[in-house]
Amino acid sequence: MAAHGSAFPVAKLALNNSVPPILMASLRMGLVLFILIPFWRFKIPDKKYFPSLIAFSISMGVMVYVFMNLSLYHSSIISPIIIGSQLAIPFGILASALMIGENISRNKWILIFAAFVGILIIFFDPKLSGNFIGLFFASLMALFFGLAQVYSRQLKDLDTSLINSSIGLFGFVFLLIISYFIEGDTVSNFRSINLESWLLISYQAIIVSLCAHLLMFYLYKFYTVGQIFPFYSLFPIFGIILTFLVFGEVPTTLFILGGIIVITSVFLLSKIR
Repeated sequence: MAAHGSAFPVAKLALNNSVPPILMASLRMGLVLFILIPFWRFKIPDKKYFPSLIAFSISMGVMVYVFMNLSLYHSSIISPIIIGSQLAIPFGILASALMIGENISRNKWILIFAAFVGILIIFFDPKLSGNFIGLFFASLMALFFGLAQVYSRQLKDLDTSLINSSIGLFGFVFLLIISYFIEGDTVSNFRSINLESWLLISYQAIIVSLCAHLLMFYLYKFYTVGQIFPFYSLFPIFGIILTFLVFGEVPTTLFILGGIIVITSVFLLSKIR
C-alpha cells in the first residue's frame, strides 16, 4: 500500500519535469510490457476470455492511467486526487450491480452515499479553486478502475503474467497513439525526457505496476480477498504522508473531515460481503 500510495506524488514529480501526461502513461505501460515479455511468452488465451480481457486491459491499462496523469497534470495539489481515487470501490460495486446483477444491500447503499458525501465536502475546500478539472479526471480514473474490477472477475483462471502483459500491450499502444494525436511532437517529447524523469517513470512501472501488484497476488495465496481488500484503504494515507514530505501539502480541516468519511466508508464497504 505504501508503493501504491507513492504513485501519485512520483507521477506529479515527473509531470513537473514537463513530461506530457499521456506519453508518460504510455511509456510506463511500455516498460511493464517489456519486463513481462519473458514471462508472457506470447501465450494466447482461450477465445472465451477475449471480450473480458480486452475490456479489462483498456479500462485498466489505458483509461485508468491516462485519467490519473491528467488529473495530476491539471491539479496544483495532489491529496484530493488521492482521496478521489478511493471512489473506485463504490463505483465498482455500482458497476457490479448494473452489469452482472449483484445485489447491493442497504448498508452498502448507505456507505456508498457517505463516500460521495465525503468527496462533496472536499469539493467545497477553498484550496481546490482552480483544481476542479483535476478532480473530474480523478473521478473518471476511479470509475474505470471500478469497471476494471468487474471485468477482472471473468479472468481469475488466467495467468497473472498474461493479464499484466495484456494491460501493458494495450496501454502502451493505445496511449502512444492518443499522445501522438493530442499532445503531438511525440518523437521530440520522447527525446526531451531527462534521466530524472526516466527514473521516476521506471519507478512507477517497476515498483508500483509490477512489484506492488505481485506482492498483493502473493498474499492472495495465503489470505482471502476479504482479509486483504480492506488494506487498500491504507494507500491514500501513505500517499498523503508522502505528498506532505515531498511537496509540503498541509491538509485543511475540510479535507481531513471529507477524507476520513471517504476512507472509513470505503474501508467498511470492502469489509461487507
